[in-house]
Amino acid sequence: MDATHQSSAPSKGSIWTGRVLSILVILSLTFDAVLKFLKPPPVAEAFSHLGLPFGLSVPIGIILLFCTLLYAIPQTSILGAILLTGYLGGAVLTHLRVGDPLASHILFPLYLAIVLWLALYLREVRLRPLIPFRK
Repeated sequence: MDATHQSSAPSKGSIWTGRVLSILVILSLTFDAVLKFLKPPPVAEAFSHLGLPFGLSVPIGIILLFCTLLYAIPQTSILGAILLTGYLGGAVLTHLRVGDPLASHILFPLYLAIVLWLALYLREVRLRPLIPFRK
């Protein structure tokens, strides 16, 4: 690896910012998954609006919870981030397909994916050579 791409250990501030952002993402996605298990009326309405069979609520919740768990475990966080990026991309497409509002529904999963990857970038020095920002 080229010496210009090697970076030192992340600062304590960077690590803690990454951890806090990761926790916010994990809490948000876990809350979403739990709602899919509890099936309150707004979840049923959302599934109907999106044209999804309500019987998929629990399987989707399981997938989301599994991917979030992978993201939460430091050893598998990058795999979890990759899988969650796919999941969130599907959410973007689903909302786009039914004509939901751009900023609040279509782009929200994208915002979440950006925060998810930013959190990893801030706390995981091994990602920095893969996404080099010029100084």
